[in-house]
Order: sequence, then structure tokens, then C-alpha cells
Amino acid sequence: MATDSFDDAIAGLSKLISEKGHLGDVAAAKIKQITSELKLASSGRFDPNERIQSGFNYFKTEKYEKDPELYGQLAKGQSPKFMVFACSDSRVCPSHILDFQPGEAFVVRNIANMVPPFDQTKYSGVGAAIEYAVLHLKVENIVVIGHSCCGGIKGLMSIPEDGTTASEFIENWVQICAPAKNKIKSECSDLSFTEQCTNCEKEAVNVSLGNLLTYPFVRDTLVKKTLALKGAHYDFVDGTFELWDLDFKISGSVSV
Repeated sequence: MATDSFDDAIAGLSKLISEKGHLGDVAAAKIKQITSELKLASSGRFDPNERIQSGFNYFKTEKYEKDPELYGQLAKGQSPKFMVFACSDSRVCPSHILDFQPGEAFVVRNIANMVPPFDQTKYSGVGAAIEYAVLHLKVENIVVIGHSCCGGIKGLMSIPEDGTTASEFIENWVQICAPAKNKIKSECSDLSFTEQCTNCEKEAVNVSLGNLLTYPFVRDTLVKKTLALKGAHYDFVDGTFELWDLDFKISGSVSV
């Protein structure tokens, strides 16, 4: 009976597409997307190409074509107010959880949302992103967002005291925030490992904010008060979001 209902639904949608030409391209595209998703669901298989194509079709008809003014402006250039560091974790897309629209945020995502210290060779990729955002895009805010149940932070907290590693890249990368681990291990030794990880998720954000100060162009814009640094933590278990500022007490001359 379930199969009959599914086949009836497909037939009904197909008939609607053929008979109701006045629905227009947007409605027709939506119906085709639903039909495609129903077919995939009934087959019990996942087609990545179909998922990507149907996703783009929905974006184009429901967003791109419905807001020509926005996308027309974006075609001329970008001027985001935010630079965001977020984790690569698939559950914490910053544009989704903060409802950023295209053009609002210049985003860097990596394991455990970490900002490494200034290093022109070792971390040049991150450095290039920060330089471009601060000097060329003139972002006004850099936000580092940690999150609950972070595997990268759990990995950092699990590294043996002798520093031995068992991965090619991950453990070496997350040790960028080793100062956070050391602080939590020292100050929160009475807490469970899970609670320590939660605390480290937030403390690692503060370490990353501190590392941003090692970039001369970040320091200069902070002194000029044209840039602000913010820390944040998204808990997708409880559905909460914390946002905070740190007072770095920066002073000194500004380079020209």
C-alpha cells in the first residue's frame, strides 16, 4: 500500500506539472525537486550528484531569482562586516546558525575553529585570509566561534603528557591551543573529562583571540578602533549561543 501511495504521489505531481503551466518556473522547479527526493527516498540510496543539483536548483529558484537586487550587488563586489572562524564540523555552519546572508560574513573553517599565531610559512593560508579580510575587505568584527561536543578539542585534551601523537595532521594542528588545555587541566582537575572539554572549547576560543594579536595588521586596526574581536560558543545540545569580548588593553604606536 505504501508503494501505491508513493506511485500515486509521483503521478499526481507529474500531472500537475504538465497541466498547470501557469504555476510558473519556480513552482515547477520545486515540484521537480520534491519528486526527485521522493524517488531517492523510495530507492533507499543516496545520489550525491542529485543532492547537489537539486540543492542548487532550490537555491536558484527560491533565493537567487527572488532577490535580484542582493545578488546584483554581490556581483559587483563584497563588503562583509564580519570575519568568522568556525569549526569544520558539519553541525555548526555559521551562516545557518547566525542567519548570515550572502555577503555578510567572510568565513574560515578548520578543525576546532582555531586561529594560529602569526607565521609566514607554517600558517600562511590562515594568515592570508586574515590579511585579506582586515586590510582589503575592511571587516569590522572578527568572531571566533567554538561549539559543543567538539572532536578537535577532545583530541587536544586527549594528547598524552609526553606529547606523542597518533595522527598525521590533527594533533599537531590542535596543539595551537595547547595553552587552553594546560589551563583547564590545571584549574579544572576536579571536573569530569567531558566537563573539562566543554571548558576547553571556550578557553581555546580565548587563545585564538590572543593569537590574532600576533598579526601586526590586526593590532593596528584594533588600536585605531576600526576592528573588534569577539569570542562565542554555540551549544547545539541545549540550543544556546554565548558571545563575549576580551579586554586586551592594547596600547602603543600605530604603524603607518
